Amino acid sequence: MIDRRTVFEIHRLKDAGCSARQIVQRLRIGRDTVKKYLDHPERMVSERKPRASKLDAYRKKIDSFLEEFPDVKAPVVLQRLKTEGFDGRVTIVRSYLQKKRSEQERNREAFIRFESAPGRQLQIDWGHFGALTYGKSVRKLYALAVIESYSRMLYVEFTHSQKQEALHQGLLNAFRFFNGTPEEIVVDNMLTAVTERCGSVIRFNDAFLDFLRIFKIVPRACHIRSPQEKGKIEKSIDYLRQNFWPLRSFNDLMDVQGQVNQWRDGVCNVRVHQTTGDRPIDRFAGVHLRPLPPLLPDCRESATLLVHQDFAVRFDDNSYTAPPWTIGRRLTLKADQTMVTLYHREKQVAVHHRSWERKKRIELPSHQEQVKKLHSRLWQDRDIALLSSLGQEAVDYLAALVNARQPIKKSVLKLLQLKDQYGAVSLICAIRKAMLHKAYGADYIENILRQGKTPPKQHPPVKLKNEDLNNIRLPEPSLADYDAYILKRRKEE
Repeated sequence: MIDRRTVFEIHRLKDAGCSARQIVQRLRIGRDTVKKYLDHPERMVSERKPRASKLDAYRKKIDSFLEEFPDVKAPVVLQRLKTEGFDGRVTIVRSYLQKKRSEQERNREAFIRFESAPGRQLQIDWGHFGALTYGKSVRKLYALAVIESYSRMLYVEFTHSQKQEALHQGLLNAFRFFNGTPEEIVVDNMLTAVTERCGSVIRFNDAFLDFLRIFKIVPRACHIRSPQEKGKIEKSIDYLRQNFWPLRSFNDLMDVQGQVNQWRDGVCNVRVHQTTGDRPIDRFAGVHLRPLPPLLPDCRESATLLVHQDFAVRFDDNSYTAPPWTIGRRLTLKADQTMVTLYHREKQVAVHHRSWERKKRIELPSHQEQVKKLHSRLWQDRDIALLSSLGQEAVDYLAALVNARQPIKKSVLKLLQLKDQYGAVSLICAIRKAMLHKAYGADYIENILRQGKTPPKQHPPVKLKNEDLNNIRLPEPSLADYDAYILKRRKEE
């Protein structure tokens, strides 16, 4: 088995016109392996864990030493690290210092601005823009900026997350905006794109590679602390902060996105760019990107969640309702910036507007109506009617079972069996005790009856050959009704 980077390279070389033999020679892997991953790129691949180093826990500390004393020597750094528990040797410290200083020297070198060919490259980056308040909840606000390098055409998407799904969804929306895809995409060292790098060796995020493979895009990661390598997007985020953000107020995420879309189309992409001397929209007219594939990936945030007894799933600190018949089942939830959708076996069963507040219950009126209809049908059931005939205390306990989301049919059947075994009077006494302690469930009633050591009936009913006749239950007569009738007759006399 091979890693995701090799799978990506197989497809990149194939897209570049290399034969299977050439791919085998370049990557030094078997022909069968190349064929297998060309046909099924989504196969599980091995995860190679990076080798741990004794110095890993002390890298930030050494970096801070270098910032304060750029010429500090390895033995001095080793002395300081030993006081904090480091047990390595001076050679590993000296090697790390040499590597950091060579990077600093490279960063101090002069660089030449270069121009990309039309449609060849996109540059992307995140910017942090404070937070938005929803009721008592505060959500951080981020902007994903995407620029076509040749024309300086800009796309911006605001989000409350920098998760993997947010990056993929933002890029997909940018591809739709540009109506095509580039040959390569330049990123910084965000964890959703680059998981590890050592000098020129870069390990890209597996999920990011899987996303780009569909569009046949090659990722390029700029060096650490080298903003000039993606200077176009860096300047675009600065321009966003200076020209769009000031003197504005926002209600929610949709409002922010609506305002930035107007600014993008009415100001940003129609101004004369200082570097090119042309308007980005005019320059972009000569750009020909590669067409989007016919089947686009679903980049929404996804989770498999249990529907609880209150017919709702828990997601992002909120509850979203589902049809009552899904209680106890696991549904697939997919969420984007505006909507939350629930699926049962790939069939859509509910759609909600996403709430960015916390601790809220988002409920569809149709779900509440279904619950009411379900409850009304339950009260018409014959067994429930028989238990209700025992009096108001039995009716109140049934209502409490419904509110506690207990399985009504199963509970009623168990209570009727207890009535047959212990008698109606003992059952009502047990119900009174259960109501007093808010113990709602047939098992509680059974325990109360057993603890009370109520003797069961000594004379079971006569068993008939017809089992249907043995299962017939009659409602208990209400003696209170007879007492009221006699008192009424006495008054009349």
